[in-house]
Amino acid sequence: MSAMILLAAGGTGGHMFPAEALASELSRRGHRLALVTDRRGSAFGGTLGNAQRFHVSGGAIAGRSLAQKALAVAHLAKGYWQARRLIRRLRPDAVIGFGGYASVPALLAASHARIPTALHEQNAVLGRANRLLAGSVSRIATSYDEVGNLSERWAKKVRLTGMPVRPAILDQRQQPFPTLDAEGRIELLVVGGSQGAKIFSDLLPHALLRLPEDLRNRLNLAQQCRAEDLERVQQCYRTHGIKGDLRSFFDDMPARLAAAHLVITRSGASTMAELAAIGRPAILVPYLYATDDHQTANARAFDRRGAGWLTSQLDLTPEGLAIQLESLFCAPDSLREAAASARDCAVPDAAARLADLMIDLAEGRS
Repeated sequence: MSAMILLAAGGTGGHMFPAEALASELSRRGHRLALVTDRRGSAFGGTLGNAQRFHVSGGAIAGRSLAQKALAVAHLAKGYWQARRLIRRLRPDAVIGFGGYASVPALLAASHARIPTALHEQNAVLGRANRLLAGSVSRIATSYDEVGNLSERWAKKVRLTGMPVRPAILDQRQQPFPTLDAEGRIELLVVGGSQGAKIFSDLLPHALLRLPEDLRNRLNLAQQCRAEDLERVQQCYRTHGIKGDLRSFFDDMPARLAAAHLVITRSGASTMAELAAIGRPAILVPYLYATDDHQTANARAFDRRGAGWLTSQLDLTPEGLAIQLESLFCAPDSLREAAASARDCAVPDAAARLADLMIDLAEGRS
């Protein structure tokens, strides 16, 4: 039986990437798809790019003035009625939301129409939009076995599916942790989310200059920088003889992750899932202003399992980072063990698990 599955997601990568992974799996199995998103989501291609796409009104309520909150509520109400009309037209067998306020109207409208619904939480803390919906949906799919802000009254709805990642990442899962010996190259990868992290551009050059010369000479650095920081950071590395490939965007991230001995990064949901899928250790510096501090919760889950090292941005200094890097580079067994622990954190069949959940809902088995 071919089911019609409606996916609803805010237009940022953190919401759209897992939606795309699920869409690819459902499409492979012959099911029909449609997407509800905001205008940012129109830029995404892949399987979702070929699906029917619809926009509904929505807006974030948290952290705004009373006037802005009132306007956001009005947009959500408008989006709800748009979603009701859309659902009557499409008649989906099940609806899943991936967070972001664009998902709220579609899931509320589907629940009120008695259509089976699910939401997927990518982080180790239930997001605000998902908290609004948790009481009304049929199932809550999680990426972590422990999720903050998840009320006990919703426990029977929860299913651990993991965080779906793109096939290009899974293709690298069988790549072994690269050999690191006393004389060989040290592959260091530094990334900072979709636009890079200015803190890494400001701090890392000063940390690397504090490394012993023999370690510094062995470094093969790949670093993501914001466009406005590229020339400044490149000049610093050139002046001090540090070999680095600096770009504002890496279009070969799966291969770079697989080649890395160590990654320095933020701890967004997609990044954490990709580190786990390939099995690479990381120094994790959560973004200070992430909603509900969810990046710290993500990093803490990795840290507790020995897969990485949680470091608050407030505590990050060139001196401290240099000491940590020297210690890790001189202890290849520690890096190798952390890589194995990271790999153990993965749920490589997360897309298949999530697809199974949605098909069960669509066919009335869940």
